[in-house]
Parts: sequence; C-alpha cells; structure tokens
Amino acid sequence: MARVLRSGPAVVVIAGCVVLPSSAPLAGGAPTVDDETTRQLTVAARSLLERRSEALVQTPRRRARQHAPSEILGIRIAPGVARAQDRAVRELSNRNRAPVEGGPAYTGARTRLSADRAVRSGDRITLEATEHTEVRYENGRLTQSVRRRFEFTARGEQITLVAERVLDPAAHPLNDPGHH
Repeated sequence: MARVLRSGPAVVVIAGCVVLPSSAPLAGGAPTVDDETTRQLTVAARSLLERRSEALVQTPRRRARQHAPSEILGIRIAPGVARAQDRAVRELSNRNRAPVEGGPAYTGARTRLSADRAVRSGDRITLEATEHTEVRYENGRLTQSVRRRFEFTARGEQITLVAERVLDPAAHPLNDPGHH
C-alpha cells in the first residue's frame, strides 16, 4: 500500500518495495545469473572465440597454444568442447586467410563478447551473447557481429562449458570453420 506524505508543495509517494536477489526470475523466464558469474562465463566463452580468431592471422612466430585450455577463470571446458575448439583452430589455421579468395591476408584479429543475458534452470546455465570480431588486412578491415549461445552445467560450485552454437542460422562467422 502506498502512503502519500505532504511536505510543502512537493508530494512524495512511498510504496512498499521488495528487494529480490540477483537470481530472481525475470517475468516469464528462468532465474538470471549474478553479474560476477556472468562475467566469468563471458570471459571463458570469449577466450575460445579469440583463439579461433587468432588462427585466421598468419604470423611468423605465432605462439598458438597446442590445445584448448581445460579451464578458464574457474570455468571448466568439457573435453568435447575442447576437442572441437582444437579442430576449429587447425581448420582455420590451414585455410585461406583473406577476406576474399586470393586477396590480401588478414594482418590482425580482435574479438569481443558482450553478454546479452545469462539464465539458470536447474543445473543448466545458458549465456546468450553477441560476438564482435574485427579482422584487419592490408588495406582495410571487416567487422562482424554474431549472436551465440553457450551452454554450461553447474554441479555444486563447478561450472562447465558443454556446448556452443550460433543463434542466427544465416550467419557465417569468420572464426567458425563450420560456417565459412
């Protein structure tokens, strides 16, 4: 119930408010994930995308990791996801590294990932995010934005990345060998 207090010419309305924890469900949806966990999930997912973007750039002394990490910022990477990442990096490293066949090679790549929303349902956490990848080449640059979904499982305090997919079926991410 609201109370109206009169104090001179201004009228102040005081209403009863309930403060909900950060994991409170959104109207009609699953509970959202707290900001710190969302940041961790985003960093883990971004790290994998960055590694694939880097594979597009041929450098003489590239220090590419041999294998995908098994954990990033406390988030485990499921073995199947790690194998898929390793395969993607190999494929991207071995294909034409130019915006058009026979064109100038990519000279740099940068990937950002912005979390759109993270929700939890039971032991599953879903992160929907927008990837922004910019690749540079001799006389230009190309920027691409792609919406992705990352699936995680949570067992106790341990969170594991178990799947990733592109949300827009018409998208052809530069750093995704299955879509190029």
